[in-house]
Amino acid sequence: MTNIREVSVDELRHLVSERALQGETMLLNMGPQHPSTHGVLRLLLELDGEIVVNCIPDIGFLHTGVEKNMENKTYQKAEVMTDRLDYLNPIGNNLVYCLAVEKLLDLDVPPRAQAIRVILAELTRIGSHLLWLGTSALDLAAMSVFLYTMREREKILDIFEMVSGQRMMTTYIRPGGLWRDVPVEFEAAVYKFIDELPREIEKYHDLLDENELFLDRTKGVATITRDECIAYGVTGPVLRATGMAYDIRKAIPYSGYEQYDFNIPIRTEGDVYARYAVRMDEMEESLKIIRQALDKLPYGPVRSSNRKYVPPPRSEIGVSMEALIHHFKLWTEGFYPPKGSVYVATESPRGELGVFLESDGGPKPYRVHYRTPTFANLQVMPILTRGQFIADVVAAIGSIDIVLGDADR
Repeated sequence: MTNIREVSVDELRHLVSERALQGETMLLNMGPQHPSTHGVLRLLLELDGEIVVNCIPDIGFLHTGVEKNMENKTYQKAEVMTDRLDYLNPIGNNLVYCLAVEKLLDLDVPPRAQAIRVILAELTRIGSHLLWLGTSALDLAAMSVFLYTMREREKILDIFEMVSGQRMMTTYIRPGGLWRDVPVEFEAAVYKFIDELPREIEKYHDLLDENELFLDRTKGVATITRDECIAYGVTGPVLRATGMAYDIRKAIPYSGYEQYDFNIPIRTEGDVYARYAVRMDEMEESLKIIRQALDKLPYGPVRSSNRKYVPPPRSEIGVSMEALIHHFKLWTEGFYPPKGSVYVATESPRGELGVFLESDGGPKPYRVHYRTPTFANLQVMPILTRGQFIADVVAAIGSIDIVLGDADR
């Protein structure tokens, strides 16, 4: 049998209050198997009756070693690992990695590929927010919402399957563009989805906005201030719910986001309800971006013509020996970027998602590091829960929208 060492309260002296050392408060484990922790997360709660005195997040149960695995693959082959990080934002993970590789190589991306990237990234944002809304409402015993949000999210996954052959782990965005162009049915399917979703979002509002139980569990619960968010490096909807209109799509535009007209939803209360309201408004803004991108979707190639870094189209391989050689060398040896390091950040559904890449001139990245929003945002759990009821811990976890694959890596 495996010996499990018990941890004494004295070893936790720097994390708990003096009352815990005197036995006046109780230490209780929540997770790492608890369904409401939204992943394999352990929370060590210090309780005074039902009131939370301290909340200590404990991560690392889902560690995959993704970044080190990527450092042992060529730049193209490493991309398949990115889908598995934040598994609710796989296309967003592809995008930020490809942007970093393109910055390292100074590689161009055709306008059509840029527009399709934006459409798919915003569909991913909506899909992530839908899953967040359904599961967070389910945590608070609002069961119907979960059924409806999953129905709408399935339509997004159907679109991903249409363009890539995969519903979640698509690896569809590639350095220099896309794997292939979208099929002819793509535009009609996306238009149909963005025409239908506003009516469904209105139903979600009808179910929750005036629901007394939902309001009691969210308004004034798990509050945080703008200054506290900034001090802890919190980004995304959690930060915007405290009144700060910071969105990387506006602050440091990428993939042509500067071409699109959209707003940054904010609230000032900093509570669970404010974070709910921000994400609901963000879905509406994403629909606006998608419609603009579709309306002016340009024709043309979806891959860079730089054969030094981008494989040639399949149609050329059968008729051009040079194309066949390029294809063979890229997929067996990889390409050799110049020495140097880059950092690129994007706005994921949870906040700032950044990639640091360092090249030593070889075909494999010397260093890969992801700056993930869940890792930073999870730090504020002690602030959100201190002085709250133990039942409010569940609402607080859901409201920051964590994905533990994003935190543990």
